[in-house]
Amino acid sequence: MSEAVLTGARLLNGVTAGIYIAFLVAFMPALHGQPDDVYARVMNRLNVVIVNPVFLAFFLGAPLLALMLLGWHRSHLAIAAACLAVAAVVITFAANLPLNDALANGGSVSAFEKPWLIFHTLRTLAATGAFVLLSLTGTVTRISG
Repeated sequence: MSEAVLTGARLLNGVTAGIYIAFLVAFMPALHGQPDDVYARVMNRLNVVIVNPVFLAFFLGAPLLALMLLGWHRSHLAIAAACLAVAAVVITFAANLPLNDALANGGSVSAFEKPWLIFHTLRTLAATGAFVLLSLTGTVTRISG
């Protein structure tokens, strides 16, 4: 069971990190410089479309499986991975979603873009860090022991 949870945690955290990276290096740069009405319309539409069962399974499943893994792996790597996976979700709810809501309610792109990108970069780093640490979890034990 622990191998299945570890594999699932790696998969979900890896895909989530990949989605965040794609936004950071492709989607947001493509939006930057667009007229404000286009930027806001596309961003608002994306924020509606992305809330779907498949994305939510990855987004919420990633920290859930990382936390579940602690039932079998209490290594520093697994603990740090779980903390980072949870941090990515906390950043989303505490920072990115309120910014999304403000933009959807008529907020300006200039007040949205920079802070959103800062918090998005932080959650991208957290999710990527969780994936890297989960990829190392279990491996270090097998190599050293």
